[in-house]
Amino acid sequence: MPDSAESHRSTEPEASEQSTGVADSLIAENLGKRYGRHWVLRSANLRLRPGQVLALLGENGAGKSTLVKILSGAVRPDSGTIQIAGQRLVAGSPERARRAGIAIVYQELSVCPDLSIEDNVMLGQEKTLGPGLLDRRRQGECVREILERLGHGDLDVSKPVRTLSIGQQQLVEIARALLGKARVLVLDEPTSSLAADDVKRLFSTVRVLAGQGMSVIYISHFLEEIREICDSYLVLRDGEVAGTGELGDTCETEIVELMVGRKVDELFPQVEHTPQGLLLDVQQLSGRVDPRSVSFQVRRGEIFGLAGLIGAGRTETLRLIAGLDRPRSGYCTINQKRLTGHSRDSMTHGIAMVSEDRKLEGLAQTLSIQDNLTLSRLKPYSRWGWLNDTRRRRATEDRLRQLDIKTRDPAQSVASLSGGNQQKVALARVLHQEAICLLLDEPTRGVDVATKAQIYRLMGELAAEGHAILFVSSYFRELLALCDTIGVMFRGRMIDIRPAERWTEHRLLIASMSGQVDEDVDDT
Repeated sequence: MPDSAESHRSTEPEASEQSTGVADSLIAENLGKRYGRHWVLRSANLRLRPGQVLALLGENGAGKSTLVKILSGAVRPDSGTIQIAGQRLVAGSPERARRAGIAIVYQELSVCPDLSIEDNVMLGQEKTLGPGLLDRRRQGECVREILERLGHGDLDVSKPVRTLSIGQQQLVEIARALLGKARVLVLDEPTSSLAADDVKRLFSTVRVLAGQGMSVIYISHFLEEIREICDSYLVLRDGEVAGTGELGDTCETEIVELMVGRKVDELFPQVEHTPQGLLLDVQQLSGRVDPRSVSFQVRRGEIFGLAGLIGAGRTETLRLIAGLDRPRSGYCTINQKRLTGHSRDSMTHGIAMVSEDRKLEGLAQTLSIQDNLTLSRLKPYSRWGWLNDTRRRRATEDRLRQLDIKTRDPAQSVASLSGGNQQKVALARVLHQEAICLLLDEPTRGVDVATKAQIYRLMGELAAEGHAILFVSSYFRELLALCDTIGVMFRGRMIDIRPAERWTEHRLLIASMSGQVDEDVDDT
C-alpha cells in the first residue's frame, strides 16, 4: 500500500523498460513537483500490485493531475523516482512511459471520429507491408484480439468511430492504450459523460483487466462508484498524501474528511426555500431533432430537475430556452413575456445558461478570469465607450470571494485553474449577469466533493432569493437531494413530472431507461 514520506530524492537518469517479474507493477517514491516556490505535489508515494484497482481521490487542485502527468511522462518531477516492474523509469518522456507499460485514458476523449475503430486503435503504431502500405490483415487481427480481451470482440473494427456511443468510444481509447501491452492503466473521470449502461460495461472491462493482472488507477468524484469498482484508495490534499487504505476498512464520511481536511456535516447542504409564482413557462417546445413537444413550468424559488440518459434531449431543451438553438415549434415565456428564440432576447429577460462543456462552450479558456466573469454584462463598467478596469476588477474579486474561487490573480487565464474552480467561474458569470432564471447543465460534472457541496449550497441560496433554477443532472442522488420537482425525459419527450419526494433512484432509473412511469413500479 502507498504511504507518505518525509524527504525528497533526486530523479535518477537511467531507466530500463524491461519487466523483471517482480511483485509490484509500479512503485513511485517521494514524487514532487513545484512551479516557482510553490509545491503542487510533495513527497508522494504510490505502490501498486498486479490486479489492484486503486482509487486516486482528492479535491480539484489537490495534485491528482500532476501525479498522473508525472506517471505518463508529460511532466518531469523535481524529486522522486518511478519503477515499473522493478526497473527504474526515466521521468519526463511520454514515449518511455508508454513503452514501460503506463497507459492513460483522459476524461476528454481524443478519438478521430471519421476514422475506423481499427485506425483509431492503431494510430501512431501502424503495421505496414512497406513504405505507405498498411498491413490491414495484421492490424485487424491485432485490434480484434484486444477487443476480445476487453469482452467486446463482436465490434466491427471497420466501423467509423462517430457511429459509436460515448462508452464505446471510450473503449476504443482503452484498446489503444492496451496496444502497448500496458501494465498500469489510469482512468481519469471515466464515467463523467457515460449513460448507466455504458458505466456498467466500463466496470465490467475494468474487472476483466484487473483479473488479467493489470493494475488500475481510477480517478473519480463519485464515491459510490469508487466503492463499487475499487479495492483501495489514496487521498491527496494540497499536493500531499493525506491517507491511504483499503476501502473495506473505511466509510464515505472518513474519505471525504481526508479530502477536505475537516469534518463534513453535509454532503448535500439544504437551504430553506419556498417556490412562489410562475416564472418560466415552456409550451410544446420542439427542436430540429430533440426535444419533441416538451411542456413544463418552473416557479420562482424552485429547483426543477431534468433527469434522463445522455441523448434524451435535456441539453437540447436548455439550449432552446437560452436561445442558443432556434425552435422548430412551441414557445417559452418568462414573466409572461414571450421569447423570440434569440440568445440576446433570452439574456435580456434574465435567462443565463451554464453549459456542461466548460472547455468548449462554458468559458473562453485563453481569456482572463475577469474577462470571462464580466463580458456578458459590461454596462456597469463602461462610459462613453471606455471600460473602467478598476471597478471591473473589484466586482470580479467580490465574486471570487463569494464562491471561494482559488486563484492567484483575476488577470490569470481561466485555463490555468483547476476544473472545480473553472466551474465556479462559469457560475460566477451567470450571477454577474443578474439572471433570474438559471439553466444549469451538469454543473457538478468533474468537480470534487467539497466544490459540489458549495455549488449545492449556492443553488439553495439562489432559490431562497427567488431565482428559478432548471437543473440537468445524470447523478440521480443529487437530483433527489436538491430538487423540488423532477421531470424525466426519454427519447426527446417529457414523460413524467412529479414532486421530488415521489421519486426514488430506482424509479428515476427505470423511467430514464425504459420510459416506464408506472406508479406501482417495484422499488426493491
